[in-house]
Amino acid sequence: MATSDAEVKVLGTWASPFVMRVRIAMNIKSVAYEFHQERLWEGKSELLLKSNPVHRKVPVLIHGDDTICESLIIVQYIDEVWPSAPILPSDPHERATARFWAAYLDDKWFPSLRAIGMAEGEDARKAAIGQVEEGLMLLEEAFDKCSQGQAFFGKDQIGYLDITFGCFLGWLRVTEKMSGIKLLNEINTPALLKWADRFCNDAAVKDVMPETEKLAEFAKMLRGRVRATPKS
Repeated sequence: MATSDAEVKVLGTWASPFVMRVRIAMNIKSVAYEFHQERLWEGKSELLLKSNPVHRKVPVLIHGDDTICESLIIVQYIDEVWPSAPILPSDPHERATARFWAAYLDDKWFPSLRAIGMAEGEDARKAAIGQVEEGLMLLEEAFDKCSQGQAFFGKDQIGYLDITFGCFLGWLRVTEKMSGIKLLNEINTPALLKWADRFCNDAAVKDVMPETEKLAEFAKMLRGRVRATPKS
């Protein structure tokens, strides 16, 4: 087992929301780390293939001789190894609630957000937008309960659910830009709209949150590659 002062490396890409989770958690803990930029569209590095032979994807945290994969598992690992500035709630019910919404975001909400840009046909696009908007209204209610009137899901500081959801804000903004629809707005999600601004301007986040224009160009490149891939 690596000690807390062992060398730390993060394998990832600048555009990945899942990699961003790890980088935000490291910033919250004020832990120095070396970031290895992977260029997955050009081929995966030997270090990545060696470090994550099962899934062969980022993010990967290398802590001394230990390797940890999967973004939320890494965030929980970081929280346990460096206990200052806790990320996960200490209360068992609040911790379970945060994990519930984290699973919802990864399994249901973010796939719907991605589907907006990849939809073929207006009906499919409208259906995906409806699912995203419905999810945001659920998350608006969750924010009210979790924050207890404070600035973040983690109350007075960025916590587990803030990281899990906040990492998708760059891609949410890109989707808004490319679709011409304000998914976060004053009418349906006023609290989340203000939360998003606070989150993106936090010192732990602002230097790793991609610029919308740069991310939009990357999204166009990805979409072009996907659509150019022959269907089986």
